[in-house]
This record gives sequence, structure tokens and C-alpha cells, in this order.
Amino acid sequence: MQFFNTPTSTRPHWLLAALCLSWGLLASGTAQASRIKEVAAVEGVRSNQLTGFGLVVGLDGTGDQTTQMPYTAQGLTNYLQQLGITLPDAAVSKLQLKNVAAVLVTAALPAFARPGQAIDVNVSSMGNAKSLKGGMLITTPLKGADGEIYAMAQGSLIVAGAGAAAGGSKVQINHLSAGRIPGGAQVERIVPTPLLEGASITLGLQASDFQTARKVAEAINRRFGANAARALDGRTIDVTAPTDSNARVSFIAEMEELRLESSVPSAKVVINSRTGSVVMNQAVTLSECAIAHGNLSVSITTTPVISQPNALSTGGKTVVAEKSNIEIRQEPGMLIQLPKSTQLSDVVRALNALGATPQDLLAILQAIKAAGALNAELEVI
Repeated sequence: MQFFNTPTSTRPHWLLAALCLSWGLLASGTAQASRIKEVAAVEGVRSNQLTGFGLVVGLDGTGDQTTQMPYTAQGLTNYLQQLGITLPDAAVSKLQLKNVAAVLVTAALPAFARPGQAIDVNVSSMGNAKSLKGGMLITTPLKGADGEIYAMAQGSLIVAGAGAAAGGSKVQINHLSAGRIPGGAQVERIVPTPLLEGASITLGLQASDFQTARKVAEAINRRFGANAARALDGRTIDVTAPTDSNARVSFIAEMEELRLESSVPSAKVVINSRTGSVVMNQAVTLSECAIAHGNLSVSITTTPVISQPNALSTGGKTVVAEKSNIEIRQEPGMLIQLPKSTQLSDVVRALNALGATPQDLLAILQAIKAAGALNAELEVI
């Protein structure tokens, strides 16, 4: 009603706002429609973790202190031996490598990676180096879980931070003991995948759910035939696929784009006990219940008491004692009735009415769940 009483000059703005709101609702409705590639992945198509021990050189006096980190000197000695330089034991013990730091190098080898392909690597200090900024990683072999070398890393580090220290004062921005080398490793060995083996492929859901597994199988059968897919359990779907490599790739590409019918997720509340965070999805409902919550605080104050002897006494000593006062304060907790809530907004409004802190809310939600009034799965991480 207020829209029609608005002056004419402001009506286009109201119309524009209404159109933007409607477009936003349409966009949100479209975004909720999920595809198979967003809820499942082809079994065997995965990345592999690589790791290796390396040295970062060229630091500006911010490297490891070799007296406390002997593996830095040992690593440099081994590297020099590979170059044909052998140091006597007496010289190794006297090395002062302020410009060298021992690091661990990690990378993820993507699926179908071929020799010569560049991948990103992360470099993290494993000693007491103050900063890796400006350093360069020397050739480091990256190994897989089987002990084989799958990539070789080398390059200049990018450290997103800065720091300065002088006269006992220190200022630091971000983290200086870890960096990244984009494209810093080259793949040397391929990892075989079972994608082209057999007459079928296996889809694995990201989360175990029988309803989602059934919907994925139904969507594939509607597109490729009645017996193209079958759900084996709440996480695994077996799909018949062409045996030709080109046809199988095209089949998987088309299958991953299939839309799934929207379904209501299982009600779940996730609680982070360390940070006090509470996250709940739209399926959480609340039955009618009553809650009383009050705070109990105990305060202890200590007051020094000095006892002195009389002026004419002999052998008396001044004694300092402590007097402790203990006070227990309990704030009254009102019994609040929470109405039955069938929508997420109503649940949030009812919990906010308690006026509890995030840490208190964790205990309240657990108590509501124990009383049977919280219709959701409670997960504490």
C-alpha cells in the first residue's frame, strides 16, 4: 500500500528494487539445483599427495641456526656430495648457515598428470628460520606414499608477509616461515588410473545418503536407459559405460551435467566446541519446550594482612598473611517457553530469545537434544 503513495519520481527505484529481488529469488532457486558432479565423483579419479625434504638458500641472515638444527648442515653436506664436493667432518661441524633453511615441500599430484606438467608446491620451514622471504628452493625430489619420485621441485618462493626487528622490538605481518611456488614442480612419473578398466565405472557420493544415491541412479537411467545405473549402497553407484576411451570420456562428461531433483537434507546441527560456532541447516526443527538458564560465578579476592609485634616486645617479628574472601553469585534464570518451530528462521528467533552467549548455547542445544525437543542430528567437532 505504501508503494502507491510514493511520489512518482521514486517509483522507478522501487520497481528496480522489486525486479532485483525477483531476479535474486530466481537465481537462488536455480543455484539450489545440483548436478551429479557436485555430489559425486568417479572412483579412481583422485589426486595424490607428494612430499619431500629440501633446502631454501639465499636468505638474508634469517635461516636456521645449525647448532640447534643439525639436519640443515647434514642436508647441505649431502647436496654438495652429489655435486662432487666433499667436506671434512671438522668443517661440517663449524658451518654457520644463516642463509640456508631446511624445509618440507608438499604438493598434490592431480589425476591424469603427465610428465613435464607443472604443479604448485608449498614450502614450510621445519627448523628455527626467522623468515623464508627472498629464498630459493634448490632441486627437491617429491615422493609418494610408495617411496617413488613423482615430481621435482625448484624455484623462488613467494611469501605473503613482511617483518622487521630492531632494538628489541619486532613487527610482523602474516606468516614468514611458509611460502608457495606456483608451477614450482615438474611431473616426472604418471599415476595409472582405473578409469578405462572394465565395462562400468563407479560413482562415490561425497556424503553417505540413500536418498541422494537413489536420485543419482534415477537421473542416469532416465538419460541413458533403464539399466544404466544401480545404487549399491548409500554412497556407491555402479554405472555401465562405453569401453572406448573417447566414448567413455564423453559419457562421463554428459553424465556429470545431469540435474538432480531437489530433496530436503537430513536435519543437522554442527557445533564447534573450540570456537563456540553453531551451524544448522534448513531442515532443523524445534519442538515445544521450556528452558531455564542462569549463570553461576565464583570470585575469590585476597587481601594482605600485616601482623606487627608490640613496641616493647622482644623477639617479635612482622608477619605478612593473606585473607581470602570467597563469594558465590548465581544470577536468576527465568523459565522461558520456546514455541514449536518448523522453520529455520523460527528456530533462530527462539534461540536468540534466550540471550545466551555462544558457549552457553552449546550446552543449551545439547540439553534440548537430550530432552528430545531438538529434531536434528547433533555433531560436535
